[in-house]
Amino acid sequence: MKRKGLSLFFFVFGLILAAHSSDTAPVNSVQLFAWLTAGVPSSRLIRLIQERGIANTPDKDLIRQFEEAGADTSLIRALKSARRSSDNGSKSVENNCEIPKTLLRAAADARAGHFHEAELDLRKTMDDDPQNAALHFALGAMLRQQEQWDDAFNEVTASAKLMPDFPENHSAFAYIFYRLDDGPNAIAEARTALSMDPQNAEAYQFLALGLYQNQQYGAAVNAFFESLNRDPDNADTYYDLGITLHAAGSLADAMDAYRHAIRLKPAFWQAHANLALILHEQNNFDEAIAEYREAKRLAPQDASVRNNLGNTYCDKGDFDAAIAEMRGLYSDHPEWTQGHTCMARAFMAKKDYSSAIVQLELAVQQNPTGSAEHRILGEAMLIDDRVEDGVRELRLAVELDPDSDTAHRALGTAFFRQRQLAEAEKEFREALRLDPSSDNHYSLAACLMTMDRYEEALVELDAATRLDPGRTLYRARREELLRLMKEMNSR
Repeated sequence: MKRKGLSLFFFVFGLILAAHSSDTAPVNSVQLFAWLTAGVPSSRLIRLIQERGIANTPDKDLIRQFEEAGADTSLIRALKSARRSSDNGSKSVENNCEIPKTLLRAAADARAGHFHEAELDLRKTMDDDPQNAALHFALGAMLRQQEQWDDAFNEVTASAKLMPDFPENHSAFAYIFYRLDDGPNAIAEARTALSMDPQNAEAYQFLALGLYQNQQYGAAVNAFFESLNRDPDNADTYYDLGITLHAAGSLADAMDAYRHAIRLKPAFWQAHANLALILHEQNNFDEAIAEYREAKRLAPQDASVRNNLGNTYCDKGDFDAAIAEMRGLYSDHPEWTQGHTCMARAFMAKKDYSSAIVQLELAVQQNPTGSAEHRILGEAMLIDDRVEDGVRELRLAVELDPDSDTAHRALGTAFFRQRQLAEAEKEFREALRLDPSSDNHYSLAACLMTMDRYEEALVELDAATRLDPGRTLYRARREELLRLMKEMNSR
């Protein structure tokens, strides 16, 4: 796709120069209707009418059809006031101004979100009008909605060959490349669209997406604002801006962008969910839960929203709500594989260790090479007095991630429970080598005390206390050790 897109870019750019040197043909009703079906904004269609003229004067029936297809009031006014151009410039099937019935059905299907049905309707329309660039463009849009990127690319290519002076072709290429993780080509195509139409808000939006994909967040934000300057009521652009600002670490600005998207489109459940994600990151659990619940109300079948809501309940400490949410999720989506660790945390908090272990075993099944999953399962087994099973899981955790100090400390704890003190000491010292934290010093100290190596234990307790002077446990154990050493010396 990358090579194909670049070759097309140079081919079409040559045609663009020629196209701009001559008068462009007026648009006709079928073209306008197909572009509207494809999602080209009404504001852009109005400019096309104003810049190129129209090949026919729309009658009342045609106006009604545009209204039913979703044309806004400004486009309807432009159509009503349009006057026929002296150059009809079109050999399409609609010289008589009629919109084919199959195209009318495609528009209705697209508005209902039935994109495959719209695709089939458009293919039937093209049987009678195969050289209509707007129909190819609309078909490409329906294929994009179905994430059929190669086929969409081919249809937009056909549109660009038939109508090389239509900037939206390059905007469509830019979005396809963005979705194929090809940031450089997305940027190149968006800039081509802007060279043809500097006022194209969509081209700025897709330029921003390409820059975001290249992790050029500052430039992406600027491009999003250029888009919003031209199309200030586009909720999708605010949503994409929020994603970019979040990635750049500008959390307050990202939340503002998501809230603006929601004001423009209250049913924008993805914006509610992303806003909730940031609120969760900031430990603002109540507001995060409220946003997730609104996203769930708007999109009750989206599993990711329900999973995130369950995790937020868990982090808040509302374990009953977390368990209820996750159970409902698994009941409705038995194929869903995430969230078992959250369920396990909730069961652990309720001291229902057997249920927690069941969830953790599911988490391990889903990610058998995950050290953290094996470690957490092993720790739960230790708590449930399944020491041998716990040792097995913790050995695996260390094998999978030998640089994890927490895995080594957990395995050391398991050996300590088995009274294999030499093995425990070895694991505690490895954990301490990897991370000289207060917890690791303390674990080694506890092992050394049990081995009656008091002087060495005191050194480790002193280090733990120095690193975390607020932990009363460390001071208490240090004082206990000093008393024990004093008693031993007095004998």
